[in-house]
Amino acid sequence: MTLTPDVFVYLGLGSNLGDRRENLRRGLEFLAQRLTITAVSSLYETEPVGYVDQPAFLNAVCQAMTAAPPQQVFAWAKEAESALGRTPTVRFGPRTLDVDILLYSDMVCDTPELVVPHPRMVARAFVLAPLAEIAPAVKHPVSGKTAAALLRAVSDQEGVRLCEDVHWWRESGTSCRG
Repeated sequence: MTLTPDVFVYLGLGSNLGDRRENLRRGLEFLAQRLTITAVSSLYETEPVGYVDQPAFLNAVCQAMTAAPPQQVFAWAKEAESALGRTPTVRFGPRTLDVDILLYSDMVCDTPELVVPHPRMVARAFVLAPLAEIAPAVKHPVSGKTAAALLRAVSDQEGVRLCEDVHWWRESGTSCRG
């Protein structure tokens, strides 16, 4: 695949420590210095998955354009996490910021460092709801199903609660409470 400035990448962002909304907003600002962000979903609040003894998460998805290869986008995602104070904890544990590459155009990548599309996204309503909101017709490169179809197929959608509309990351305000 030849990289051009109009390759779309979809990034999932999550936070459950500190000012979750501000963490996500600052993470997007960090990424916007490296990528052209073209869309950002609403905020969704969800209970934790895996390690459940932790606060609820705020989640969002952004669509961006880039000419950078996926490995570079991955490095920027890790830099954003580090810049916001993420330190290694238990698997699926609490974090100030988590940034995952969900989709990188129609690319499939399976290396020890990076797997794209994200291997667990098809089973996670907290990822699929914001993805389907901003890009319902985007297709999963392996299954060929759209984000909207993948979301409809996920049975556990009740734990995903819409918090704030798409203007949250450009405006000041408070995040979901409770």
